[in-house]
Amino acid sequence: MILTNHTDEVSGPAHEPSLTLFVAGISFKTAPVGLREQLAVIPARVLEAAGRLKELGGLTEVTLVSTCNRVELYGVSPHADGFADLLASLARAEIDITPHAYVHTNEDAARHLFAVASGLDSMVLGETEITGQIKTAYEGARGAALTGRVLNGLFQRAFQVVKAIRTQTQIGRGATSVGSVAVQLAEKILGDDFQSKTIMIIGAGKMGEACIRHLAKKGARSIIVANRSLEHAAALAQEVGGRAVNYMDDGLAAMTEADIVVSSTGCPETILDREDVEAVMRQRPNRPLFLIDIAVPRDIATDVERLENVFLYNIDHLQQLMRENVRLREQELSRCHGIIEEHTAALMAKLSQRPQKPVVVALAPRLEWASAVHG
Repeated sequence: MILTNHTDEVSGPAHEPSLTLFVAGISFKTAPVGLREQLAVIPARVLEAAGRLKELGGLTEVTLVSTCNRVELYGVSPHADGFADLLASLARAEIDITPHAYVHTNEDAARHLFAVASGLDSMVLGETEITGQIKTAYEGARGAALTGRVLNGLFQRAFQVVKAIRTQTQIGRGATSVGSVAVQLAEKILGDDFQSKTIMIIGAGKMGEACIRHLAKKGARSIIVANRSLEHAAALAQEVGGRAVNYMDDGLAAMTEADIVVSSTGCPETILDREDVEAVMRQRPNRPLFLIDIAVPRDIATDVERLENVFLYNIDHLQQLMRENVRLREQELSRCHGIIEEHTAALMAKLSQRPQKPVVVALAPRLEWASAVHG
């Protein structure tokens, strides 16, 4: 769709150049992490880098998004190409990103942002973290006066798309990260009694942190965090109103209180064997114990599941649940893309209306600065 510049009714066609809405980027789908990290910009420097690109490219508006999975430059330009070269100038050394970069303009740029903001282009389909990252990038650019009518309209419409997709589809239904799936499994096991039961997390690393935060979101009220380092465990427990214990000293005693134990240490050997669990079960007769081992290598000896009232789940059980969740999400994709098409058409129609100042998006001569980006 080509948007036409406005015409001055008194003096004829306006002389301002036509503008192109674009996005240039690389992501986990197109570039290895080694290349992405060369273009990545730390949060404290994003606005500075965006301002530099705006000046270098002669852009009228700009927003820069930099996450662990993607680096994307959204802009409005009086030129029609050279955008990948402009993005490449983020690197400290000269680099050719052409084989890895994607560039979309006008309607395609809008569709791309809508899909990205909605989690449809993410490593985990339908994840929500990217929405907050996009919002932070846009609000920072707007606050720094780097955006205008076109990008403001684009990003504000993107957040409307996200809301529509979240409320009208089930793309976010079912957890798909290991930590969140472990909590989903715990919720399935305990059912309506989930919030009244005690859950123990062994290991305060990244996986343990993820589990603890998901538990807090689910409303779990009794959480025990066990770790070799009591200090780290205490910091996490305090965050969710739980209790910390040193696993080596008090782990088994604390386990007698737990209904579900989720273990996620980085230990190369098992930390919980059959004799340990037998000792725990003697202190809690007739109470089932559910063990969820999400560590690789595994934390819990496999023969503990032979004990009466002990139920063991490992990473393979979770992966099966994750696959089921992904299938559910994939079934919603066509509905999500239908919403995106509807909002894309509405946005482009709005941008093509006559603004008070010339704006929009037609093809224009080749960028004159492109060959000098690295020079």
